[in-house]
Parts: sequence; C-alpha cells; structure tokens
Amino acid sequence: MLSDEVWRDLRSQGVTRMFPARSVMLRQGSPGTHLLALTSGLAKVVCRESNSAKTWLAFRGPGDLLGEVSVFHGTARTADVVALTPCAAVVLDAERFVRFVEERGLVIHLMRQALARMRESDLHRGELQTLPLLVRLARTLLRLAVLTGQTAGGDAVRLTGLSQEEVAQAIGVTRNAVIGGLGQLRAVGLVETARRVIVIRDVEALRRWAAAD
Repeated sequence: MLSDEVWRDLRSQGVTRMFPARSVMLRQGSPGTHLLALTSGLAKVVCRESNSAKTWLAFRGPGDLLGEVSVFHGTARTADVVALTPCAAVVLDAERFVRFVEERGLVIHLMRQALARMRESDLHRGELQTLPLLVRLARTLLRLAVLTGQTAGGDAVRLTGLSQEEVAQAIGVTRNAVIGGLGQLRAVGLVETARRVIVIRDVEALRRWAAAD
C-alpha cells in the first residue's frame, strides 16, 4: 500500500465515483484511459475466457489501485473488476496518474507492489494444489477480513456481498464443497452465514484452522 500521505495526495488528483454492488467498475477489453483508487468496499477481479467462463483472479479492498497495469502498459484491460459491495473509488486520469507517479518517485514502490501481487498469486496457486479445503477456506476468509480492515479488534468480522459460488471460485472447489466447509465451521461456532453474508465469530480460532496442514 501507499503511505497515508501519498494516498491522500493521490486521491486529490481525481474525483470520487460510487459503484453499486454487482456493477462492473472496469471492463475487460476497454482501453486504459483511467484507473481507480478504491477507498471503500470490496471488489473482485475476474477474467472472461473465450468460452464465456470466468476465472477468479483476486479480491481487492480499500487502499488498492485498480487498472494500473493497463495504464502503464498502454494496453487494453485484461480483466473485469466487479463491485461485490457498494464501492467508492477515485477516478484517476491515466496521464495525470503517470505524471504524479514520476514526480513523486513512486515507480519502484509500484513495482514492488506488483511483485507482491505476483507472489500472492503464486502462493494462492500453491495452496490450491496442496492444502485441504477447510484450510483454504479459513485463509480466504481471513484475507477478506484483512482487506475490509476488520481484524484490528476482537469483535466479530462481517463479510458481505460474497456468494458461495464466488468463495468456491476463490478456493478452487465446487459450490457444494463450500457449503459443506462453511457448515463445518458453523458447527464449531467459528462462523455464521446468511445470504451473501459470512460472519467470523472467532478470528483467532479461525487463524489456528488456517495454520493447520
């Protein structure tokens, strides 16, 4: 993430736009004329394949930049960004953003951020191949909690906007498998569930599940 000062200055370079839940914030194939600085809400990044299937790539939360790769490369966007909850984001013109990055000496910082995302993606692929379903599910829920900024205290964490199908895509299993996994976590008092709502009742206990192998 950018420092608080740089993030504040960056946000002053554009205008805030609100995105309803389930709306497309950035569309695959469109030109990189602008990017978004996400200030609130939760979004997902998905790639539409030629056979109409959709591949989940990542979740994104407040403090994340969206669409910066196409801006730097000058190419069309390679994925959709979809709001899972109502989102607020600052719309940044591509040329103005690049100028801001160069003037503030942020190129190396953004390269490091891109490398961190690549490592995150590699770690996720490794988890899909080696870890049991419940461990992957616990880790995904904890990452979402961190993205939404709800892990600082000891209170329950409420995750909204996610369908069971989207959770399934993120951990590489079927929707029925996710239903079963959430049922097991619910049975031991770790989570509560409702339609597009998952409440983590005990973050520390879930961390212990996430650390299992």
